[in-house]
Amino acid sequence: MAERDSNMPSVPTYAGTVAPYALSKDPSSDGATVLSVTPDSPAYDIGLEPGMRVLTVNGKPLTDMIVWLWETEDVEAEIEVFDPRDNTVASAVIERFPGEEWGVDFDGVVFDGMRTCVNACIFCFMNMLPKESRSTLTIRDDDYRLSFLQGNFVTLTNMKDPEVEDAIDKMLSPMNVSLHAITPECRRKLIGRNAPRGIEVLERFLEAGIEIHAQIVLCPGINDGDELLATLEYVEAHPGITSLAIVPLGFTKHQKRFTTSYSDDVEASRAVVKMLEPFQQRAREERGCTVFQLADEFYIDAHLPVPPAETYDGFPQFYDGIGMLRSFLDEVESVRAARSSEVARVSERLGESSRRVLIISGEAAQGTFGAFCSMFDADVIDVFTIKNKYFGGNVNVTGLICACDLLGQLPADLTGIELLIPDVMFNYDGLTLDGLARDEVTAELEQRGAIVHYATPAPNYLLDALA
Repeated sequence: MAERDSNMPSVPTYAGTVAPYALSKDPSSDGATVLSVTPDSPAYDIGLEPGMRVLTVNGKPLTDMIVWLWETEDVEAEIEVFDPRDNTVASAVIERFPGEEWGVDFDGVVFDGMRTCVNACIFCFMNMLPKESRSTLTIRDDDYRLSFLQGNFVTLTNMKDPEVEDAIDKMLSPMNVSLHAITPECRRKLIGRNAPRGIEVLERFLEAGIEIHAQIVLCPGINDGDELLATLEYVEAHPGITSLAIVPLGFTKHQKRFTTSYSDDVEASRAVVKMLEPFQQRAREERGCTVFQLADEFYIDAHLPVPPAETYDGFPQFYDGIGMLRSFLDEVESVRAARSSEVARVSERLGESSRRVLIISGEAAQGTFGAFCSMFDADVIDVFTIKNKYFGGNVNVTGLICACDLLGQLPADLTGIELLIPDVMFNYDGLTLDGLARDEVTAELEQRGAIVHYATPAPNYLLDALA
């Protein structure tokens, strides 16, 4: 690499910090920090090492992974690299064979600071957190790049025209967009004064052919009823919106605006299910897919069976809670058929050792985990439901269980108990939402006499943990 002397690059401002799965750990510096380099790869061959920073690619500042993917799609690219050991910048041409990986990993996907939210959404969960919550939980990201790269939902209200044009030029598709409502009055009430910009950008994306996965957070008495009907008709008239997820309002005790939601009203939940049925039917007839999807909570709250798997269109919004319940139940039946001998061995092992397994669950998933337990001999495995007192309100999902509730509600004596704890309780760094490390949770439970297992909350993984 040809070197030229340079002072350390200028420092951009950084909007906030979130989990390292998305954002660079070194946002105070230009470029992308190299996290690792694969031996004998193109990156290795030109001398890239962990800790260096790639500043530009083909003359473009490396601000995010979109720039990297766009500029390095061919077999060679010119890059500038900053070496912190001697504060020099060197340029090099990195080359590869067709189809070969570049062999470099960066420490995130967004390197120049996150685009934060400019809205005042009345249902924003970040504004309902306890005051003592760590700062990384209260960052309100609304970055269109994370929508494309990570599947985050964004409102598009903070996008400037050059960013819109760049997204269209690069065809950043699909994009996940928080729609919530379509009438201007309702959108302003829900989102704030920037709401019109979101629809303007959305329609520019649709016109350009960018596929949209949309979302509605349904708030009783605000964007339901006729407002929901108007939004459904808008989506039906725009085939570029290939899926619409409708999720119920979630609220905590740390706010004063909401006191009820669909979890408290069976008939209201059933009314939402019924409203969607003709839209779903027409979509299947005209588009060949369901398009209009309800969060699993609606079926739980309405005391109705979840739809069959084929109605979920391949689960495009699975991680928005759309179809997780159906997927789990179907996988239980698959495990029951394909792994019956392992299920029998676990039952036998537990019976011989006089041990019992307790699967930790939020209130919403109690019946779902119960389906997994039904495969085993009676009395060897059961669900232990944790009530979320830390957040309160209607928060009842397993992924939001906090250590204080887990440790506070489990018995003091856990001798003879194997605990099966879903790993969704912990973040990338192994912390619960109230800040306790997984090792600390394990140590406390083992001190009470328990054997502790952690697993992804899916039947095959749960069985793996026990087997």
